[in-house]
Amino acid sequence: MKVTVDQDLCISCGACIDICSEVFDWNDDGKAEAKTDSVSSELEDSVREASESCPTDAIPIS
Repeated sequence: MKVTVDQDLCISCGACIDICSEVFDWNDDGKAEAKTDSVSSELEDSVREASESCPTDAIPIS
């Protein structure tokens, strides 16, 4: 699974970080970012939940 955070859509709500801090964190601009673009299989469900919880759909996964 690959994951990113669209910086143009992120509104810094922090839901993704609350749900899956193993993958998401704050960047220097105060927006969420993925610490890695490749997600391990044990974190896939949490990343999907984070993506679905994003109010601006800023977290595409593939």
